Amino acid sequence: MKVNSQIFTREKIRWLQTILAERFGTLFSISEHGETEEKILCLALSGSEVYIVFDCLQSSFQESRSDFPCNLWNAEREGFTSVLESELPAPGVAKLPSPLIEKINSGYCVHYDILGLTYWMLTRMEEIGRRDLDDHGRFPAKSSHAFQHDYLERPIVDEWLHILGQVIQCVWPQIHLKRHQFDIKVSHDVDAPARYAFQKLGGLIRTMGGDVIVRKDLGSALAGPWIWLNSKKEIHPRDPVNTFDWLMEQSELHGFTSAFYFICGRTDKTKDAAYDPEMPQVRALMRKIYLRGHEIGLHPSYNTFDNPEEIRREADRLRKVCREESIDQSAWGGRMHFLRWDQSVTLKAWNDAGMAYDSTLGYADLPGFRCGTCFEYPAFDITSDQMLPLRIRPLVAMDCTIIAERYLGLGSTEAAFNKFNELKNKCKAVGGVFTLLWHNSFFSSAEDFSIYSRLLKDN
Repeated sequence: MKVNSQIFTREKIRWLQTILAERFGTLFSISEHGETEEKILCLALSGSEVYIVFDCLQSSFQESRSDFPCNLWNAEREGFTSVLESELPAPGVAKLPSPLIEKINSGYCVHYDILGLTYWMLTRMEEIGRRDLDDHGRFPAKSSHAFQHDYLERPIVDEWLHILGQVIQCVWPQIHLKRHQFDIKVSHDVDAPARYAFQKLGGLIRTMGGDVIVRKDLGSALAGPWIWLNSKKEIHPRDPVNTFDWLMEQSELHGFTSAFYFICGRTDKTKDAAYDPEMPQVRALMRKIYLRGHEIGLHPSYNTFDNPEEIRREADRLRKVCREESIDQSAWGGRMHFLRWDQSVTLKAWNDAGMAYDSTLGYADLPGFRCGTCFEYPAFDITSDQMLPLRIRPLVAMDCTIIAERYLGLGSTEAAFNKFNELKNKCKAVGGVFTLLWHNSFFSSAEDFSIYSRLLKDN
């Protein structure tokens, strides 16, 4: 799907200037020059007569498609330092000029569309209007250009901006570029806050059967009725998926804040939660989370991703319950259930519901950098051509994506820990944020607890 024939509208340029200002700590101006087929971008600094030119703008970065080439550029051969591997993937081109970055009288010329790549990846332009979706209506990792060209597990935008930072230092050596501190953000989608508490009698019996047959956990099955009877006001501490205290303890031990995202609607009885936020057990849990200094957020129900009004209703419902419990947060964020996302609808719906950030944008089927970055950034709505107040906090890794058999399938093993840790170290290398989603209910063995606690160390 093609977009406006003007490569960079005024709003796109304003958004890109914001991206660069957040990354480098300096406000640059960006201007577009030339005829339709020969447009260039100039990056300039107020009061300076030198600038950086980007003279190879790629039309493919203005389109929703994945069927274009990708090349590799060796940074070290041209005297630049790559933050990860020496060869950087260069989507959009079959052949790269040599040299790729060239000194000119007025500054430097970059013969690759770094800003176009940044726009294409961060706005998820690639996904607009796509029909190659999975059973949940999601754009899968395996359909992406990043997967097809083997750079899904690299923060490619951050890598190229690292190169641009070096060019900026060559042009304006007096600038002190902003230094970013690596961080970890952990969040927990509360699909099931309890195994037993919200069950009716028939559901309790079926759950106990699952304890014995599926989970091979006879002890939990025998304790189930007693836990169920004693979970009327609060979720009993012996409930197998009541890991909230442990999760908060882990975050507190390492100086993090855990974010717990609650489902506040039921648009699909088979996929949404068995609880309501007004239930006494859920209210008590929210109070405990808040009083310990952690965050409460929204996890909109299954069929809300293309229903802006329902997202708003569920956000209002969460805020109402929190007000009644004297829970006062300055900002609200969260993540879509099942990671369902339609870039042309969900982004603006989340913003219009009064939310401050969203952390949906990772793939369910494979871990990695769906947006090409591990930095939070301002949302840009392609459909209305405007920058939104909403912040995008890309999701890098989810528990089941790496461990569960239906996805990467590494199990609760050292191989799984190594994959999580590899992604974390790439975030650390670029000074970004490792965003980790681990459901409170996704602890089925001692190995799961070990993997999680080890990941939070060495931050």
